[in-house]
Amino acid sequence: MIAIVCPGQGAQTPGFFSPWLEIEMFKQTIERLADASGVDLLKHGTVSDADTIRDTAIAQPLIVSAGIASAAVLFNSPSLPGSSSLAAAGHSVGEITAAAVSGVLSDEDAIKFVTKRGNAMASAAALQPTSMAAVVGGDETVVLEKLESLGLEPANFNGGGQIVAAGTAEAIEQLKQDAPAGSRVIALQVAGAFHTRFMQPAVDVLSQYAQTLTPQDPSMKLFTNATGELEPSGKNFVELMVRQVSNPVRWDLCMASMLKQCVTAIIELSPAGTLTGLAKRSMPGVELLAVKTPENIEAALSLINNHG
Repeated sequence: MIAIVCPGQGAQTPGFFSPWLEIEMFKQTIERLADASGVDLLKHGTVSDADTIRDTAIAQPLIVSAGIASAAVLFNSPSLPGSSSLAAAGHSVGEITAAAVSGVLSDEDAIKFVTKRGNAMASAAALQPTSMAAVVGGDETVVLEKLESLGLEPANFNGGGQIVAAGTAEAIEQLKQDAPAGSRVIALQVAGAFHTRFMQPAVDVLSQYAQTLTPQDPSMKLFTNATGELEPSGKNFVELMVRQVSNPVRWDLCMASMLKQCVTAIIELSPAGTLTGLAKRSMPGVELLAVKTPENIEAALSLINNHG
């Protein structure tokens, strides 16, 4: 089985759309999603600077649109095997991309949902100074005890000995100055304490918005960040995506479940690189491919057919 994985915030770099726009299907998909979202995706994916695309309200629709459009290019091949050989998973906001790829949400509903999510999370983050930092290495129990002592929360369990901490900017600074034994702390360039109690206002907004959607059950196996397990109900998956905004991303459990489900290859959609890097450490023996540019599409098709 091949898992199509979709990255989350922080994966994008300035201008990463540019090589893709030479492909008409990618460009048309981005234009359609820009119309649906009201966000100038072409501008932000080509000429906007790093500070601009780091803004949560821009970063999230930008990442999801890139994933949806690169998936459209990838899946536009008559030689692809059936969906029974494919699975989907997304990290954080990448779950919305996975919802579109698996048919839980239409492309338009997905981009509208992520635009609402990005704006709501940006508003929640503006209420007080908060931040995030990756804690790499160290004993997990020791790391979690340290975070609790500082009033911080584990926002992402990324596997491979990496936990992302989130909370007040002051507490993150204290963590940087006094890292847990055997670990190093790396500050992240994000605008808030995502996947923590600080995002509850965004959950409230999305809970109301989700009631306007009509999700379908996924057309392929779909893993959830909540538990790492497969979720066969589209309705439940959307509800879990809403709650996940203020709860930890269990990507470690997603990778463990992929191995249990006999995933033998992973293809990471644009903007790719982060999740294949995590899988390299936690999923030995699984073939990995990051679709960073259109030149990677042929290799991705070959990989799908070889493992399908």
